[in-house]
Amino acid sequence: MTYRLRPIEQKDCAGMLEWMHDPQINYLYTDKIKNATSASVSRFIEDAQELMKQQKAYHYAIVDEKDEYLGTISLKDIEEVKGAEYAISMRGAYQGRGIASWATQEILRIAFEEMGLHRVYLNVLSDNEHANKFYVRNRFRYEGESKECILIGGEIKSLKWYAMLAEEYGGN
Repeated sequence: MTYRLRPIEQKDCAGMLEWMHDPQINYLYTDKIKNATSASVSRFIEDAQELMKQQKAYHYAIVDEKDEYLGTISLKDIEEVKGAEYAISMRGAYQGRGIASWATQEILRIAFEEMGLHRVYLNVLSDNEHANKFYVRNRFRYEGESKECILIGGEIKSLKWYAMLAEEYGGN
């Protein structure tokens, strides 16, 4: 199976809503994601396309050879110090197949080799053991923890922070 990244498009809306409304995925997100509608996702896609033109954020669809939407991977909040926040979300049916690792390595290649970024960082719920292991496996370096800083599903949660510097990247 061959995969690629392309800018998100309006035709990805239904696939995005699928993971946003999937209770096995959305318990990890704020209510904004859980309560997403076709209209709000459509606006997000429009905004994402504009931010890409302005080179402030890059939201890509992860797709297969049939151009089926599998998930979203992003570099956002691109800063003057040449850093960007990384994010990824996959439809449930496509988790556990290595696609997210492939997409992560591809977005890191874009970030460091094409865009010349200095730093890519992310945060993840401290109690999301699967995701924490995923980021370590994909060579992100643990930087620390922000204690009790976000409200998820009515609970105050902590976030772990990870990053990778260009000098740590070293290619695929």
